[in-house]
Amino acid sequence: MLVPKHALPRRTILRGMGATIGLPFLEAMLPAFSARGRAAAPIHRFQTFYVPNGMAMEYWTPKGEGAGFELSPILEPLAAYRDQMLVLSGIKASWNYIHAGASGSFLTGTPRGGKTEIEIFADVSMDQLLARHFASDTQVASLEMSMDAPANAGACTGNLSCVYTHTLSWRSATQPLPMEWNPRAVFERLFGDSGSTDKTAREARLRQHKSILDSVADKLASLKRDLGPGDQSKVNEYADAIRDVERRIARAEEQQDIQLPTIDQPQGAPAVFEDHLALMLDLQLLAFQSDLTRVISFMIGKEQSARPYPQIGVPEAHHPLSHHNDIPELIAQMSKINRYHTQLFSKYLARLRETPDGDGSLLDHTIILYGAGISNSQRHSGDNLPLMLVGGGSGRLKGGRHLKYTDKPMMANLLMTLMDKMDVPVDHVGGSTGKLPIDALAGI
Repeated sequence: MLVPKHALPRRTILRGMGATIGLPFLEAMLPAFSARGRAAAPIHRFQTFYVPNGMAMEYWTPKGEGAGFELSPILEPLAAYRDQMLVLSGIKASWNYIHAGASGSFLTGTPRGGKTEIEIFADVSMDQLLARHFASDTQVASLEMSMDAPANAGACTGNLSCVYTHTLSWRSATQPLPMEWNPRAVFERLFGDSGSTDKTAREARLRQHKSILDSVADKLASLKRDLGPGDQSKVNEYADAIRDVERRIARAEEQQDIQLPTIDQPQGAPAVFEDHLALMLDLQLLAFQSDLTRVISFMIGKEQSARPYPQIGVPEAHHPLSHHNDIPELIAQMSKINRYHTQLFSKYLARLRETPDGDGSLLDHTIILYGAGISNSQRHSGDNLPLMLVGGGSGRLKGGRHLKYTDKPMMANLLMTLMDKMDVPVDHVGGSTGKLPIDALAGI
């Protein structure tokens, strides 16, 4: 092993890394597909809107199938979007182990997970497969957001790690991604610490980033000469990250004339749930509107969320209430939470529909997967998951229908189909065995 002639000041390395990693548009390096030949292709966006602790299924499931279905009490707040709703019944969770399997397999389609608190694995999640594809087209490959602070240690469900209940996104089979709950951190990742989305502030931030990158690149070139092979490999990876940031800055310069609503940098997470949620959804809308990212995963609540909702007459904690012992009065109370979530979701859909995008709206060019990884919460059931797709999918998604599957297809097969709808076909997602037909079913 080669030893440097001079001891390398650790502070210098950390300062260089800090300047780079702290850039709002830096993502971990992900393999990107070539963008050649796709210039004329429609822009696709994908979002997950996850709700925790299962569903009051009696109040969720629509009556009737096909185009003639009746909206259920929980779905009624979405009546204005009926033509762009595809409700799916009869789909089975790929991995069903109380709350861990619910969120752990929702986007990964993994058929199994760990068995102990420190055994943590799943599979690459669908959103991260898409992030790899879009990484060369956007400044931020994907956003992972939640209304709850992440927990990356300890056991939260059975004897399994809290990681399973606190995220949907997995970069690899052993690398879960934390969900960001602080709107200030999300803002800085999207727009830097310039304090505002104002164009002048963004331009100043870009100039500063370019100067930092030039300085860091020069330092790395001189350092490599005195390092051993192992350290040189690490420096090469670091240099690759710098080049990726340079690419993202070039992309940002191309987009700097985009007119955005002026929003000041949030100071943190508001104490009131609705205020916090409004900020998080505003940031997601802005990320899509400015084409900073095309992939967002969002949890309105972690699995086992104990959030009460006294503002709608439900002072009981959500998770204990979900274990309702099949008591009708308690199921009715739980349904109020489920309906409140769709009411809040409908407001977000309204914003997407009102925002022009190409020859339509953001909603027209987005596929949103809404639902839960548990159906009957009393039993932690993975059968007949409450799921729906909302949006136009750039013409690839046919809404206004309720499809009911009788053969209990796996959730992983739906994820395979969604990858096709995003024009990013793959051989498999998790434990998928094929694609789920959603364009038509026999007799529908």
